[in-house]
Amino acid sequence: MSSVEERRRPPTAQQFVLAELRRAITTGRLRPGSPIRQDALAEEFDVSRVPLREALKTLHGEGLVTYQAHRGYFVETLSLDDLLEVYRIRELLEEEAVRKAVQRLGDDDLQRLERAQEEVERAAAAGDVQEMAAANRVFHMTLFECSGMPRLVRLIRTLWDSTDAYRSLYYGEGANRERVVAEHRGVLDALRRGAADEVVARLDEHRSHAVTALSAVLGP
Repeated sequence: MSSVEERRRPPTAQQFVLAELRRAITTGRLRPGSPIRQDALAEEFDVSRVPLREALKTLHGEGLVTYQAHRGYFVETLSLDDLLEVYRIRELLEEEAVRKAVQRLGDDDLQRLERAQEEVERAAAAGDVQEMAAANRVFHMTLFECSGMPRLVRLIRTLWDSTDAYRSLYYGEGANRERVVAEHRGVLDALRRGAADEVVARLDEHRSHAVTALSAVLGP
């Protein structure tokens, strides 16, 4: 049985395909600029072309794929300006989420964050880029969700979706994986002390390192 079959399907075929396509794009399995082979994906997901087309329309609306007449769908690519804009908006929104989260953070929340960090470190040590990208996302989203501001978190999640494939490129370097682990540990330490300004500063630095590395990939 394939890994796709092993995962529990959402209620409808379209939701299932949408979740699988989004995962394939954000983990980098479908690379930026690569064509979406609908026949192959329909066979892989064991669905007809109808839910696949509907899922692609949704992803097109989210900016994860682009459509070219007579050529079909492709995974969206980002310019350096796009990347910088996304990270700047993230900086603004995430600071609000983090400051609210620090005010509300309880022992159970810290334990969830620590468990998420354990998964980040496990994947980093194994050199598993896709698993590390997924675990990193869980770590950050767990923190943002502690803000108690679900609409804000949805906006942040959409921004993450648009750059996750590139984040996987960042994790391809062992030094970057080690840096992420160390930076997360620093964030956790500041969270335990309730030091909101320090958490914000550490996360700003965390994003800055990723932007610097990815700018080298996306730059002219």
